[in-house]
Amino acid sequence: MQQAVAVGNAAEARHIAVLSRDGKGPPVVWLGGFRSDMRSTKAEALDAWAEKTGRAFLRFDYSGHGASGGTFDEATVSDWLDDSLAVFDNFLKSRPILVGSSMGGWLALLATRRLLETGSALAPLGMVLIAPAVDFTERLMWDRFPEVIRRAIEDKGSYSLPSTYAPEPYPITKSLIEDGRRHLLFGAPIRTGCPVHILQGMQDTDVPWTHALKLVEHLPGDSASLTLVNDGDHRLSRPEDLDRLIQAVEAMG
Repeated sequence: MQQAVAVGNAAEARHIAVLSRDGKGPPVVWLGGFRSDMRSTKAEALDAWAEKTGRAFLRFDYSGHGASGGTFDEATVSDWLDDSLAVFDNFLKSRPILVGSSMGGWLALLATRRLLETGSALAPLGMVLIAPAVDFTERLMWDRFPEVIRRAIEDKGSYSLPSTYAPEPYPITKSLIEDGRRHLLFGAPIRTGCPVHILQGMQDTDVPWTHALKLVEHLPGDSASLTLVNDGDHRLSRPEDLDRLIQAVEAMG
């Protein structure tokens, strides 16, 4: 059954849609990608696995995504991080295993940093990150954009970026880029306090496999492993990819 949690002050609260499955073991939490939702192929595969094995599974839509409230054009990384932490606080009772896809990988790391800083009892037991788009607003967007797109964002406040995953373009706003700079992780060690397993396709044109290698280099104090899928793309949603994902989650506990 779909539930919701309110995030923000009462006058401007946005309602975040949540699907929660009770079960045994450490709860597995899905953090989706940019413009994706909690009913994506990988999330549904994990839910089917959780139902079959009796595992606890939690998934949700960020503000401006899927069934949640809010407007995508007005949302930022800070908002999506707050959404994630609010869902954790309201639905988790024990330390989870975080599964983050693309942008969800960055948010999993940001949420973990916040949980560790505050001494939360919900700091994760493990992480599985799929094509983690760490610092993507800066490293995979702004740094790659030609001057004409940068100028449009600076002067007009947004640019409609064509997407291979949807018929309509994605609005990339100035506020998204500027807010993203508040959350950059590369350039300093990234502490997670738990094992991290990264799954990365080598044919991924959105998050290059070298980006995953860079993340591993920033995880010096933790047990980090990287699985490179030679013929894998960004989505890693083929049956063999889904089997690999489930195996990685099961290995975490």
